[in-house]
Amino acid sequence: MVTAFIRTILLYCILMVGLRLMGKRQIGELEPSELVLTLIISDLAAVPMQDFGIPLVNGVLPIVTLFSLSMLLSFLSLRSVRFRDLACGHPTILVQNGKVQQKAMARNRFTVDELFEVLRGQGISDLSAVKYAILETNGSVSVLPYTKESPVTPSVLQLEAQDDVTLPVVVINDGRVIRRGLEARGFDQAWLVRQLRARNIPDPRHVFLLTVDEKGTVVCVPKEVP
Repeated sequence: MVTAFIRTILLYCILMVGLRLMGKRQIGELEPSELVLTLIISDLAAVPMQDFGIPLVNGVLPIVTLFSLSMLLSFLSLRSVRFRDLACGHPTILVQNGKVQQKAMARNRFTVDELFEVLRGQGISDLSAVKYAILETNGSVSVLPYTKESPVTPSVLQLEAQDDVTLPVVVINDGRVIRRGLEARGFDQAWLVRQLRARNIPDPRHVFLLTVDEKGTVVCVPKEVP
């Protein structure tokens, strides 16, 4: 039992380190090579977890090798456009100027039903409203409608709009002070204490969420009383 626990923890840690090195992606955003790597590694990790007769190193070595190969492929993809096209493919135009590119859809085995499903997800029901629909290398579809079909923005109307977009940083998360968030906004512990006192909150543990943006706007959500 102890052996199984230790082997599982070690393999889990190795997989987590390797996946962090691959970058932050969801399954639907993986390149073909990354998806194949993920599937193979899941099988390799399951075998030594279940079969204690297999030395742990025999399970770890193939996993480390595959992660190293993935990092090498990523390096080569950054260095060579030709290699990147070979390993990952290239975007394909499915719709151009409102017309379906039938050969491109057939080549990528992309059906009309799948195309309209994507368009409906973008709030588009009329194919003629689409300037471009592009099948990306990770399998997602980027839809670019005609300008006249796009939402109206102040720049289209030639209006001056005040930039009020801010990025809040979490300072207190479920009663815990996030010091890196506090430092990111240039504040210290004394500033935080003053903010809490102004809201009659004696301790950060009584705060569910507190954020502050670059303009200094503070949003404080106290914990609900059970």
